[in-house]
Amino acid sequence: MRASVPLLLVLLFGFVAPLLTVLAYSFATPRSYDVFSSFTLDNYAAIVAPGNTVWTSFAWSILLAVLTVVVLAIVAYPIAVGLVRVFGRWSGFISVLFVFPLFVSENVRLYGWVLFFIRNGVLDGGLKALGFSGGPEVLYTPGVILFGMAYVCLPFMLFPLVLGLSMVPRDLVDAARDLGAGRWMIWREIELPLAMPGILIGMLLSFVLGAGALAESKILGGQAIITVTHDIETAFTYAQNWPLGSALAVLLMVVVSGLSLVVMARLDLDRILGRR
Repeated sequence: MRASVPLLLVLLFGFVAPLLTVLAYSFATPRSYDVFSSFTLDNYAAIVAPGNTVWTSFAWSILLAVLTVVVLAIVAYPIAVGLVRVFGRWSGFISVLFVFPLFVSENVRLYGWVLFFIRNGVLDGGLKALGFSGGPEVLYTPGVILFGMAYVCLPFMLFPLVLGLSMVPRDLVDAARDLGAGRWMIWREIELPLAMPGILIGMLLSFVLGAGALAESKILGGQAIITVTHDIETAFTYAQNWPLGSALAVLLMVVVSGLSLVVMARLDLDRILGRR
């Protein structure tokens, strides 16, 4: 019991205390700092007020997060299959290539994509040098925001997928093939169900990161789309309305936590951790 005290203290002061503070601020008087000394629902009432456009930002955040999960599921699954079954001894090296960008700041990587897509940048200038009229206008659009979110979240979808696919016994697949099952039936009846824990974990991580994404919409999107995280940042900084920002953060946490609980309820953690 005493050995767990340091971990409990870290969780208490590094996780529980900040969450309780944000929750308390969400019930404070608007545009004040009298936390723990007042209780009002005005901040939540302001969010659900008919004239408030914050729900548009909330909808954009959830929509982009869902689309990010869909795009990554389509892109990462074939890569995960290759890492598990095709690349062989090169799998470790290829995995490092996907991990290496994580050692570089996210903002630096996103600004690199800005230089790639911007007018007279790498893409536009390269196409002009080849005799074309130039590159497409993709910067500061919803599409490039989605691209940036998928790019940033790719490792967090890929490696849970690799974990899930590695849990599929090859002898079971070979037995199904010997009994006459086709490739589609094997994938639908054997591979997909057995790999589902890893798939769900990857989707959950990608959705959580996508729902809380901010840099992608600001750097690549140029604020063409305002996400809820941008509204939270504005409330805490420029507007100096910490109670409103806390209320928005609490609502975002409720949505993300609710989804997390639903997904975690479907996961067999003992099987994933190899306990049985």
